[in-house]
Amino acid sequence: MKKKPIIALIYDFDGTLSPGNMQEFGFIQAIGKTPEEFWTMSDDIARGQDASNILAYMKLMFDEARRLGIPLRRSKFKEFGAHIQLFDGLRTWFRSINEFGESRGVRIEHYINSSGLKEIIEGTPIAREFKHIFACTYIYDEHGEAEWPGIAVDYTAKTQFMFKINKGIFSSRDSKKVNDSTPDDKKRIPFSRMIYFGDGQTDVPCMKIVQMFGGTSIAVYNPQHPEKKAVAEKLRRQGRVSFIAPAVYTRDSRAWRIVCSIIEKIKVESDLQQLAARG
Repeated sequence: MKKKPIIALIYDFDGTLSPGNMQEFGFIQAIGKTPEEFWTMSDDIARGQDASNILAYMKLMFDEARRLGIPLRRSKFKEFGAHIQLFDGLRTWFRSINEFGESRGVRIEHYINSSGLKEIIEGTPIAREFKHIFACTYIYDEHGEAEWPGIAVDYTAKTQFMFKINKGIFSSRDSKKVNDSTPDDKKRIPFSRMIYFGDGQTDVPCMKIVQMFGGTSIAVYNPQHPEKKAVAEKLRRQGRVSFIAPAVYTRDSRAWRIVCSIIEKIKVESDLQQLAARG
């Protein structure tokens, strides 16, 4: 019995699956700030110290929570995640795509590759849909409270997770297996069977890697904000992505039609490769 090809759908989170930054759906309100105030403070830290924007926001979250006596536990982050707004159609998107893939003889896996917080994403109602979530996380003390950044994922760090998905490595810590030489036929999911979803410049390295190795990148945009479409169109003009689509995930959406067509294309290519291998 031949193995079904595995197709990986890999998603950024903020701006791709949700219309805002995940900190804006509970955490920022809990510390008594507006989103504008919080991100200005975060940018000031990064600019003033010439530091990572990701580490700056993680430090600010930690400092503000400690100042107000808010315990930063995994359970608290998950509470914030439960309030995150999602784009239309996402509640049924994953099941529908999985069923479509099954009907075409392929297996679909979904992944997150985000600079947001893994613990918050784990609190969302769609968290169970993902094979793995690659994102920022904290280190926790013996009382279960965050005490230090454990993983900070910036736009270039996100690329390493693409290679981990390629090789079937699910440890964020691993730096050995991901750099070991692996024959192409031993790689779990070839880049040509990857579909990457992103919304902006921080996704460009991942988009480019996927495109370079024969996969497909899609720039999505919030249909409520025309300026977001302009960003997506620029990415397409630059060759960073093959398609753009509104961030709508219903069965009648452009994203659905694009992904289903790519799935069918990958299946045909897989069948042809198998026929060629038989001589």
